[in-house]
Amino acid sequence: MIRSPLLFVLSFSLSYSLSFSPPLQAGDWPWWRGPDRNGVASPDQDPPIEFGGDKNVLWSIDIPGRSHGSAIVVGGRVLLAAADEEKDTQSLLCLDRDSGNSLWTALIHEGGQDQKSNKKASWASGTPACDGERVFINFVNGDAAWTTAVSLKDGKQLWQKKICNYKIHQGYGSSPAIHENLVIVSADNKLGGAVVAFDRANGDEIWRVARAAMPNYPSPILLEAAGKRQLFLTGTEKVSSYDPLTGETNWEIEGATTECVTSTVTDGTHIYSSGGYPKNHVAAIAADGSGKIAWEVQDRAYVPSMLIKDGHLYATLDGGVGICWDSATGQEKWKGRLGGTFSASPVLVGDRIYAFNESGDGFVFRADPDKLEILSKNKVGDEVFATPTICGGRIYLRVAFYEGEKRKEKLICYGN
Repeated sequence: MIRSPLLFVLSFSLSYSLSFSPPLQAGDWPWWRGPDRNGVASPDQDPPIEFGGDKNVLWSIDIPGRSHGSAIVVGGRVLLAAADEEKDTQSLLCLDRDSGNSLWTALIHEGGQDQKSNKKASWASGTPACDGERVFINFVNGDAAWTTAVSLKDGKQLWQKKICNYKIHQGYGSSPAIHENLVIVSADNKLGGAVVAFDRANGDEIWRVARAAMPNYPSPILLEAAGKRQLFLTGTEKVSSYDPLTGETNWEIEGATTECVTSTVTDGTHIYSSGGYPKNHVAAIAADGSGKIAWEVQDRAYVPSMLIKDGHLYATLDGGVGICWDSATGQEKWKGRLGGTFSASPVLVGDRIYAFNESGDGFVFRADPDKLEILSKNKVGDEVFATPTICGGRIYLRVAFYEGEKRKEKLICYGN
């Protein structure tokens, strides 16, 4: 591991925590999985339960290429990554929150989309992160994974840094995480991955931790668990917890599987790991580093991340099934078919869960441990891989439509 001296880190931590705290608003969705990084939206809003076609569409805008990353919303702006394979470009788009009109487009990479990947993958599967001044995005381009920072105001590139060399196995979709003065990124792969913290302002490398030479796909996720802020990564046959300011390993245990995708959630005592290769599993792991596994089941929650609410864990399994467990014991409370195949992660709003399958069906069901109560099923398009963003009473969703063999992608804003 390479890291700067401890005093350097501590001094930066103190100064940045005072003067560089993200100036974000209550109605923002500034990074992957929302304000608290757990897929939980503010309950003080009422997004539509019924939507699709022309129903409750506030605006819709064409997005070039094919991409699976989610949008973020900061102030009056909506930001999302886009990859255009025909033009061989990877870009960051900035739209007006109220109208969807383009404010700016930042070209991040031109050329370099030359590795082979899973047919379900895209060249822009990551979600941006924003600190109120800068927008950060990860892309694999050429033979490496890169993090780029651009100005929120005008899209001007501020810095770009290499995370590590990268060999695509299935694809790449890791999203940046912001903490204090840092933007933390990861790129697990068969060449030997890394989790790296860059200074948000100038891109200086503050710490780096080498990772095993195995394919793996989660984003680094920051959660308050066992009484402290921890940075979690699952996969490469381990569950790992790091100090987000220094990169020091808090604890690491054998577990998970070789390849994971989901971002873990926590009830403060346990974190919940899930994976799908080479084995299916969902497990409750003590967040205090004791290594204790409270329970484990063999359901396949491989790609969509899970949700936790009031002592219960909810998931949309890859195979089109909704499920609820008691988060303390792993007891299955209910299991019911929704239909289709799921890649997008569900989002919780109050007592409602919004979930979209790959075939373009949007389900709204209750976060109720007693039964599966489906409130609506909405046809939004022909294909959805991106997780919805829900804030300010609106749903921002990347949807694809087909006219014969021709595919067109849109970002649609739904609201009452």
